[in-house]
Amino acid sequence: MSDTVVIAVFAACGGCVMALAGLTGLRQTCRIERTGVRAWALVKRNPGAPGEDPSSPRPLLQFSTEAGQVVEIGSPVPATRRRPLRDGDTLLITYDPADPGTVVVHSRERRLLDYGFIAAGTVVVLLAVVLVSLTAP
Repeated sequence: MSDTVVIAVFAACGGCVMALAGLTGLRQTCRIERTGVRAWALVKRNPGAPGEDPSSPRPLLQFSTEAGQVVEIGSPVPATRRRPLRDGDTLLITYDPADPGTVVVHSRERRLLDYGFIAAGTVVVLLAVVLVSLTAP
């Protein structure tokens, strides 16, 4: 087996992992949106965040479940300059009733990132297949 084929096989494996990561993230987001419970979450400054920057990238989200349990988790999405997550803000979320620590923040889903992983993984796999086919005798 030539070195080119070995490299192509490793690249294809990496591409498959990338595509599967994107598919898994997209599937989980859709499942939570479809079967989850909506709630309003309070944005709180993360006391464990480095520095005293009030717009730290991953603040805490605090919300109550239907069962009355108060849950406090790190935000699954970072704050951005355009859409900061300030202490005291409220956000609409959907949480998984079986695991309230798994949430989707409305209007901040990261579908584009998931689609990017799927596309990049697919391109890497296709390039590996082309590479192998060009080196085959």
